[in-house]
Amino acid sequence: MTIYVGNLSYQVTAEDLKEIFSEYGTVKNVQLPVDRETGRPRGFGFVEMESDAQETAGIEALDGAEWMGRQLKVNKARPKEEGSGRGNRRGGGGGGWN
Repeated sequence: MTIYVGNLSYQVTAEDLKEIFSEYGTVKNVQLPVDRETGRPRGFGFVEMESDAQETAGIEALDGAEWMGRQLKVNKARPKEEGSGRGNRRGGGGGGWN
């Protein structure tokens, strides 16, 4: 299981996230996605902890907490959906020529 951490300050580093979540257990991995074009952080990240119990403790303690001037949104990360954002769209039919 992985934790989603949203509404992060753009100044947050992976080390900052590791430090705050380490209060609730052993942090195995931290990811902070960056925008491909600008290289700037995207304002969210993912934290993987050693056990489900540690992840639950971190979620319960930090969801809604204020950190670095922002109110955190912390919950279980949902698996990435296959083909998200690329639905099978068909154009509407046009009128025929008479």
